[in-house]
Amino acid sequence: MWRVNITCDGEAWKRYGAEFKTMAGNYQGELIGSKKLPDGTRIMSYKIEDVSDAEEFQEKCANFPGFTSDFESL
Repeated sequence: MWRVNITCDGEAWKRYGAEFKTMAGNYQGELIGSKKLPDGTRIMSYKIEDVSDAEEFQEKCANFPGFTSDFESL
């Protein structure tokens, strides 16, 4: 079990949020945390079963300008 952590600023979310949601829907993952900070920054966590899916998801998240991501074992 793996947790992928994604952070993005408010502008990045406005521009790429819909595309991100579409991309995230292509994975067998579960949104386990989502927080919007007062400055517009978003912090999200997804639980993904397979390590190769977690790696791929993390890499694709990082392709969106303004998004950063990492993953860790649960």
